[in-house]
Amino acid sequence: MALDLMSLKLFIRVVEEGTISKAAIKEHIAAAAVSRRLSELEIKLNAQLLHRTNKGVAPTEAGLELLYRARNLLQNAQALKDHLHDFSQERQSHIHILANISALSQNLPDLLSDFIQKYPTIHLKIEEKNSQNIVYDIEKGKADIGIYSALPHDAKIESYFFRKDILGLLVPANHPLTQYNSLYFEQCLAYEQIVLRSGTQINYQITKAAMEVNQHIKIRAEIDSYETMALLVNAGMGIGVMPRQSTQIFQIPDTHFIELKDDWAQRNLLLAIQNQKFMSISTKLLLNFLRNDA
Repeated sequence: MALDLMSLKLFIRVVEEGTISKAAIKEHIAAAAVSRRLSELEIKLNAQLLHRTNKGVAPTEAGLELLYRARNLLQNAQALKDHLHDFSQERQSHIHILANISALSQNLPDLLSDFIQKYPTIHLKIEEKNSQNIVYDIEKGKADIGIYSALPHDAKIESYFFRKDILGLLVPANHPLTQYNSLYFEQCLAYEQIVLRSGTQINYQITKAAMEVNQHIKIRAEIDSYETMALLVNAGMGIGVMPRQSTQIFQIPDTHFIELKDDWAQRNLLLAIQNQKFMSISTKLLLNFLRNDA
């Protein structure tokens, strides 16, 4: 079954306009031709896509499903067209970046802002993922550059130093642990914790640290961002391990930051690429820009 993009585009236009005649005017095509394409589309999909009345048309349940998926498909097709156009111009002006929340919640946004000011014709697509997914997506060529926290992996990628990242424990201001300025992670295992989801480097490290002393982490909440962690800690819901710089950015008032003495609390943020030999010119520019700032 072959679906042509023009038929999908016409289908979307008809749903948006509410009538075939209005859609035909917008698309500069005869109404009969639009109607024929829609009928052919329904035959190919073996589904009724539109309810037709003398007042206009409305999507069926199947039509609504197609509407949302067709919009994404057309958007991806246009992005691909633009992407390949750059190659025809002997340049690659789009860079797909994967970054974990540690990088995105600290100084990466400012660095990328400086980069696009220096190279305004280069477009950046930034996507947040956990470190584990980043290394394997880079290996598979799903993105151009990844920024992740060093963790064990067997992905065949090239990695370069980017930043030092210091982890500590954020606790409510009235918590018993505020008596400490520094401690080992195992000293806090008796308390409820706010943790990042599995797949993140921090989740890996704190789980490993607890297992090494034959204990488990008392998880109050499993969340996706440092900001949410800080807000929950501030509300007295638990304690959480997060980078020191992130706590300074969020400036949560009713909390206390405690340094962790564990070796793993001093960690590296790394830049990941698949292979420097096959990088585009613009990706090399960004890699060198980030490495020079390291």
